[in-house]
Amino acid sequence: MMDTHDFIARYGGIYEHSPWVAEQVAPLAAESDDVECLATLMADCVDNAGSEQQLALIRAHPDLAGKAQIAGELTADSTAEQASAGLDQCSKVEYERFQALNDAYKNKFGFPFVMAVRDSSRDEILDAFSARLKNDYDLEFETALEEIHKIARLRLEAMEGNA
Repeated sequence: MMDTHDFIARYGGIYEHSPWVAEQVAPLAAESDDVECLATLMADCVDNAGSEQQLALIRAHPDLAGKAQIAGELTADSTAEQASAGLDQCSKVEYERFQALNDAYKNKFGFPFVMAVRDSSRDEILDAFSARLKNDYDLEFETALEEIHKIARLRLEAMEGNA
């Protein structure tokens, strides 16, 4: 059994720069290390948070193939996830396309494009980017949260695999 402090230390990074998720879930889940249970509890916590807190969570995510990646400023999880999709190997043209899409997306929605990119190709990501730019704000807000939940589940599964 894990105490609250240990739980937060272990799971505080599951949701990007948002340890509040682990802090709120800790009293409910400190006795569980079941990925399914943790993923559900954490997703419920986010889904029941206020829209301002949800927006802050979305905004905590880095741009894909963005300046933070180039500068080496991503979290270890984000670095690994983006590298698994080859985003660390973009050509100059691909990188410029990512920058243009990142900018257009943020200008339209006010938050970064979020996608669970692990095991996706650069072309698949760019296609999703273009398609999702056509969405309205509410649909894209919900889509971003769904993608964040996928990222969290993948991170929990990776932790379990490394336990």
